[in-house]
Amino acid sequence: MVDLTALLADLAAESEQLDALVAASPPEVWDRPTSAPGWTVGHQIAHLAWTDEVARLAATDVDAFYASVTSAPDPSRLVDDGAAQFLAPPAELLARWRSGRTALADALAAVPAGEKLPWYGTRMSAASMATARIMETWAHGEDVADALGVTRTPNGRLRHVAHLGFRTLGHGFAAHGRALPTAPVRVELTAPASARSELASPAVASEDGSDGDTWVFGPPAAADRVTGPALDFCLLVTQRRHRADLALAATGPTADEWLDVAQAFAGPPGAGRQPRAASETGTPA
Repeated sequence: MVDLTALLADLAAESEQLDALVAASPPEVWDRPTSAPGWTVGHQIAHLAWTDEVARLAATDVDAFYASVTSAPDPSRLVDDGAAQFLAPPAELLARWRSGRTALADALAAVPAGEKLPWYGTRMSAASMATARIMETWAHGEDVADALGVTRTPNGRLRHVAHLGFRTLGHGFAAHGRALPTAPVRVELTAPASARSELASPAVASEDGSDGDTWVFGPPAAADRVTGPALDFCLLVTQRRHRADLALAATGPTADEWLDVAQAFAGPPGAGRQPRAASETGTPA
């Protein structure tokens, strides 16, 4: 059974790591562009604050959550408008993000067992919502770290992102208008070196054969497989890197197609990222 308390603790830790990175940055850094077109470092934090707030509404006031969706002037710009709405001077935005994520954690902890929360195009448990928040915090933290020229050391919390990336296999195909695959896929990932001494988090532990060195998901006998570093897999499913820039191997047609459409986040298909080698040399991607 999923340990919601452990998930919320990991969410808090992931948020605090990013918090420390931006809190130590001078105000002008918050205006620095990130790899997301039109988004600064401030927009990235504002997006997290906005998403925490709508997630809190989903957990505490379903009518208000749906109203926030139906009242949007342009649903296709919901995410961008949400970030713009929450954008503020660094000190104010940081305080807003901190109080908002605390309120969200309290709200998720109070969700009755078995209750499903509304979300964009789906419904999810409190545990799934917490996992999604870990994924988003880590992914947008990557954008911030890239903009600041910082290389973050991945840790055991990355397994939440990998697990969600595997679970959303079907969503990636559906979001891109493709037929849902019928062939199962086995995922075998090399855990980050910094996480190999850690046992699998109680929040995601399962009888899947994972150990400190390898994280695995899917049936052992599956002909289709994805293998490679866990960090690379997480960068792919959060669309932070193009598959051409990652050391992931796909065996079988379903696995290969999945690496083109993988998407761990809800909503319409993301634009993804261009191959870095192409963008750096000026070669059309």
